[in-house]
Amino acid sequence: MYTIETGIYSVFIAFVINVILCPVIIPFLHRLKFGQPIREEGPQSHQKKSGTPTMGGVMILLAFLISAALFLKGNTDAAVVVVITTLYGVIGFIDDYIKVVKKHNLGLRAWQKIVFQVLVTAGFAWYILKYAGLGTKVYVPFMHGFQFDLGYLYVPFLFFVMVGTVNAVNLTDGLDGLASGVTLLVAVFFLFAALSAGSGLVPVCGAAAGALLGFLLFNSNPARVFMGDTGSLALGGFVASTAVLLKMPLMIIIVGGIYLCEALSVMLQVGYFKISGGKRIFKMAPIHHHFEMCGMSETKVVTLFYVVTALLCLVGYLASKGMFAA
Repeated sequence: MYTIETGIYSVFIAFVINVILCPVIIPFLHRLKFGQPIREEGPQSHQKKSGTPTMGGVMILLAFLISAALFLKGNTDAAVVVVITTLYGVIGFIDDYIKVVKKHNLGLRAWQKIVFQVLVTAGFAWYILKYAGLGTKVYVPFMHGFQFDLGYLYVPFLFFVMVGTVNAVNLTDGLDGLASGVTLLVAVFFLFAALSAGSGLVPVCGAAAGALLGFLLFNSNPARVFMGDTGSLALGGFVASTAVLLKMPLMIIIVGGIYLCEALSVMLQVGYFKISGGKRIFKMAPIHHHFEMCGMSETKVVTLFYVVTALLCLVGYLASKGMFAA
């Protein structure tokens, strides 16, 4: 059984690794001209960010992998989270490589991303059903440990959670420090949930939190590096796989409320645009850009989303009471 000390050690190790890696790799990315292309239809204030190196998710992944690997000790569930996180990161890396190195602005096509994500999720579903011994029950928030049996609906539900979360985190990565800071708070929540459950996921949650802490030093406004899809897809994979293995996928709706709002804002905007013949609900989607277009500074939007996530994690703590009483 892992203790709080294990979590703290994994946090510090990943943090230190990223503090060392970032100053070394960022200039290297500059020399390779791995600059982030900025959308012309986005807020004009973002045009000054053009050329800021991307693919910084590689540093998040490296710090996460090294720190987590030191504590695995045959822990299969933790190893699976590491593998899933890495595979989603690889999908993001391919997308970033096409956009930045090959200079194809769109990167992977949407259907290609989905196909890769479904394949990774299929492997995860196979592990869950054949080896994890979790069954098909999930904890229901605010129900004091009650588990609802999804039965045959579990597999489609799993695919929805994994692919939906990964892409929602990807949409959240649009402002300096936004996705990294929000996911840091979510990772800390799952760290304490894993501790309460006596789960072997403690070190991977700590490694994710530490890697993000170190990365934030260089990703906060004004960002010296962006995580790119390499980072955002990997983080989405981490959040979703961790929640599933803790039997807490429904908690993503609460603690990952910002992810949900970002994804819904895009779906509503696109849907209404098509139905209304060109009208919009938001000034720009995802919703963080809407706040910017309403006059809020980028740093204020990011701070607001941090505060909301912190409050949602507190709500998540109340919602999870009784889940691990046994």
